[in-house]
Amino acid sequence: MLWTGGKDSSLALHEAWGEGYDVCCLVTFAPAEPDFLAHPLKFMMMQAQALGLAHYVFPVREPYDKGYEAALRRLRDEMGIGTVITGDIAEVDCRPNWIRERSRPLGLNVHTPLWGRDRATVLDQLLGHGFKVVFSCIKTQWLAEDWVGRELNRTAIDDLRMVRERNGIDLCGEEGEYHTLVADGPRFRHAIRIKKFSSRTSETMAYMDIGALELIPK
Repeated sequence: MLWTGGKDSSLALHEAWGEGYDVCCLVTFAPAEPDFLAHPLKFMMMQAQALGLAHYVFPVREPYDKGYEAALRRLRDEMGIGTVITGDIAEVDCRPNWIRERSRPLGLNVHTPLWGRDRATVLDQLLGHGFKVVFSCIKTQWLAEDWVGRELNRTAIDDLRMVRERNGIDLCGEEGEYHTLVADGPRFRHAIRIKKFSSRTSETMAYMDIGALELIPK
């Protein structure tokens, strides 16, 4: 499972399990010295613990087309992976799906359980399955800074609909308008509690600077 720690990869993992896929690990592709503002590695590692899965971080270097293919080749050749799963919902900027294009010359299968799904349906299904999701990063041109750390619930979805009417935001943030972290879900053996965080800004973004986390038994 190609993992970001956000809502889409979490829902895709849940559905892949339901479809009978034998998911052996979470994999995050990252630059040599990653500093993910929206999806901190320490949070993703704790998610892996909560899910009872191994988590691997594979470095990807420029040129990125070759770098991703090299990382995918490692999955195939070193770990015996035949299928990668992603949480992609739709094309971004009308471009072909990146992972599918990088996997094609390697003969890897790519499964995208959420592909083409209505955005409102994705959000409704997340809540229906019991996922606990928080907004970890927002683009301030789309959303106000006080969305950082907010829970994705029915009220938040209603507010996103109103924002969409004003500025055309994608309800699922597919154009990078916002990012999320999943703190709990139906397959989580433990919930993740964000004990402390502050809101930071960087150019056009506001994001969670997480100070302390803990796993809570369920």
